[in-house]
Amino acid sequence: MLEIADLTIRYGPFLAVDHLAISVGAGEIVGVVGPNGAGKSSTVKAIGGLVQPKSGRLVFDGRDLGMVPPHKRVNLGISIVPEGRGLFSRMSVDENLVIAGDPLKDKAKCAHNIERCYEMFPVLKERRWQPVGTLSGGQQQMVAVSMGLMSDPRLLVLDEPSLGLAPIVIGEIGRALGELRKQGLTVALFEQNAKLTCSIADRIYILAAGKVRHHNRAADLLNDPEILDHLV
Repeated sequence: MLEIADLTIRYGPFLAVDHLAISVGAGEIVGVVGPNGAGKSSTVKAIGGLVQPKSGRLVFDGRDLGMVPPHKRVNLGISIVPEGRGLFSRMSVDENLVIAGDPLKDKAKCAHNIERCYEMFPVLKERRWQPVGTLSGGQQQMVAVSMGLMSDPRLLVLDEPSLGLAPIVIGEIGRALGELRKQGLTVALFEQNAKLTCSIADRIYILAAGKVRHHNRAADLLNDPEILDHLV
């Protein structure tokens, strides 16, 4: 579904992503693991069209994303949950979800998707009229993931969804991603948290300094002592 080939991203003299190659097949959960500075967020921004690659191609379902403006990529079925969440803090949970569902142009479908998100994260339904800025960090992340689902994406891209969260909340995020797997949604998960990623991903890429250092099925990586050093 998503093919990234020979992707190179520079910020002036700084090389952030170095000839990166990643693929995500339909129905897969693919994890991309690496420390700060590995190139994860830069790759996510390239998928969303927020940075211009120096070279390389990003192809979604056979279509070259380089020919698609950033604001139209959601119409192709790509939804990105950015690092930092990107929420409207003064608006309620419900209002944030309605805004995220606007690309559907279908009020009934939007209402259905909101209820589906509340089934996934019941605590949000209890706080649906509460300003998002007053929620805990974990609850805000649940809102961010829910917003990513509101447009009925074919590919959900998450950038560091567990960052700064307590273990119990990380478990909730993992549970939700597991539910999405059962629904057949394709997910690209860019994470530092190797434990979370290995628990739900079909395949994992390990990045360092903008390059893929290892790639295999999650179970195989976890059984390789040399690989474990890269996952700490």
